[in-house]
Amino acid sequence: MRPPIRVAFVLLPGSLILDWAGPAEALRIANQCLAESGQAPAFELRFVGPAAQAASSVGALVAGIEPLSTIAPGSDAPPTWIVLLGQPGNTIDVRGPGAPELLHWLRGLRLQTGRLELVTVCAGAILAAHAGLLDGHRATTHHHHLDELRQAAPRCDAVANRVFVLDGAVSSSAGVTTGIDLFLHRIAAVCGPALAARVAQTMVVALRRGPGDPELSPFLRYRDHLHPALHRVQDAVSQRPQEAWSAQTMADVACTSPRHLSRLFLAHAGIAPLDYLRRIRLDLAEAALHAGCSVGRAAELAGFSSDTQLRRAWHQLGKAGTPSTTGR
Repeated sequence: MRPPIRVAFVLLPGSLILDWAGPAEALRIANQCLAESGQAPAFELRFVGPAAQAASSVGALVAGIEPLSTIAPGSDAPPTWIVLLGQPGNTIDVRGPGAPELLHWLRGLRLQTGRLELVTVCAGAILAAHAGLLDGHRATTHHHHLDELRQAAPRCDAVANRVFVLDGAVSSSAGVTTGIDLFLHRIAAVCGPALAARVAQTMVVALRRGPGDPELSPFLRYRDHLHPALHRVQDAVSQRPQEAWSAQTMADVACTSPRHLSRLFLAHAGIAPLDYLRRIRLDLAEAALHAGCSVGRAAELAGFSSDTQLRRAWHQLGKAGTPSTTGR
């Protein structure tokens, strides 16, 4: 069993509370969802910093902060995300309380995808820039700090007008609530899009993507609504796509009639129930093909009755190429 990812939120005096509280809650809820299905937690939340306590941006005092040295990178360390946060003000004071100690510690890190990664929320990217961690990377930050980012890290490709940017071992978000968007995306990558959708539903937030990101999976794309009966059906279909779903069995989950369920799906999700099922199965089949499965095995895993049915759905929904050439 793989160890949970250690997520270390670095708290300086004045750190914007929503920059870390929202993402931390998303990770906590993800662990809660995993526990409800009998699975081990995927994330271990840690709060570290130069001082044992720090006042947040709204004045609330956060205590019990661990020393930076407790997050010791190394070959035997668990996979770790270092999360840097924004602070109030038009610029980031890198000579303020705790900042020099933090920058010294950051300069000693050697980022590696899958082992030691950097996540920045809002102007946390400025701290990373001054530590030299963004050189050669693409990154974004709050629009008020883009010029500051370019000055602090001329070798960083500072990207404007993006919700978040992913570049190898560096993930960055534009500011405040976009940190939640970024962490939902990272949760989907670790735990699967269906679980990320449950987290978003619990938090009552919409799943978004940056303008340059690829199209969202159907696990996420049709979940931007608040209707509880539809979420029940979508959860059931996503978790058990191989079952012999029909309009009636899906309606039974929603405790309504097939006709009314169809109306609800079209009104709130923008798609018919059986079309939603087919897109979920096609997405699963495509993932199986990329993992090296045969067309027949991919069809079976995704819930299609045959490889012929998979091929038909593939062409009807406009997928490029063919199932036989996918993943090669």
